[in-house]
Amino acid sequence: MTDNATPQLHDTPHNSTRLENLPVTFFASVMGLAGVALSLHLAETRFGWGHMASRAALALTIAVFIGVSLAYALKALRHPGAVGEEWHHPVKLAFFPAISISLLLMATALRPEAPAAALALWLPGVALQGALTLAVISGWIGRRPFQPMHISPAWFIPAVGNVVVPVAGVPMGFPEISWMFFSVGVIFWLLLLTLVMNRLTFHDPLPGRLLPTLVILIAPPAVGFLAWLQLNGGVLDAFARVLYNAALWFAAIALIQVKGVLRIPFALSFWALSFPVAALTLATMRYADLSGSVVHDRAGTALLCVLLVVVAALVFRTIKAISRAEICLPE
Repeated sequence: MTDNATPQLHDTPHNSTRLENLPVTFFASVMGLAGVALSLHLAETRFGWGHMASRAALALTIAVFIGVSLAYALKALRHPGAVGEEWHHPVKLAFFPAISISLLLMATALRPEAPAAALALWLPGVALQGALTLAVISGWIGRRPFQPMHISPAWFIPAVGNVVVPVAGVPMGFPEISWMFFSVGVIFWLLLLTLVMNRLTFHDPLPGRLLPTLVILIAPPAVGFLAWLQLNGGVLDAFARVLYNAALWFAAIALIQVKGVLRIPFALSFWALSFPVAALTLATMRYADLSGSVVHDRAGTALLCVLLVVVAALVFRTIKAISRAEICLPE
């Protein structure tokens, strides 16, 4: 092999540029895949299926998390300035807690069959979620001059992470920690809901790439419903009904915007569609189990089918975008 051939084999500048532009929003794909694994597991439990589908989905989730984590860690080592730019970006900042949420969701999915492994993920996930929540909120109220146009439904992600904690935390024997994170999550969800609705109503429409984040409106009440059931012993009380029905109305609002979302070019922000749909699927199936409602039972099955189609399409489109070098590009 000659020296002249070496540069052709190692396209370092190109690969370096792609790595530098690897977005933290990639972790949203892990959240969506984990939601699929949890939804399939609940469906298998309800209908007496085997556990092959949910195990396969969980294995894929863990593999994607490891791959994205290693790639982003390499980015942090080689391009720390690019990570810093994302941290100071008014929208991308909110996606950093997707890392800790991914740990919490994988722990939740592992808990029924591998409690020790679940605990090993849940504990660092809780610690990281707490640290990132404080860091993100401190960034919001710091000296940076945020404008109304910077607010988007993506800002809900840190709040959603907090209400995920009790879903596995209570069964693992951590009720007080679960109550603390749930309380913070609900309070900040209500505060952010006011800010986000103000921005959506009285200011310029969301940019095209952020339109998929409208679906995130579903996640806080849907996940909050699941967390509340863990905290109150699985009772379908008045507050549980409020949370679930709020998720339904936000789903209806997001559904109206789907036509506009489908018109824009694919971006990794499309993965924002996945986890909220998974959360609503899980909430609907749990609501059906507790209420005995045939309508909700059928709706849960229908939502599971929608979720599988959405995530399959996202996986296909992401692989296609990677093969065509359409992602990890400078904005």
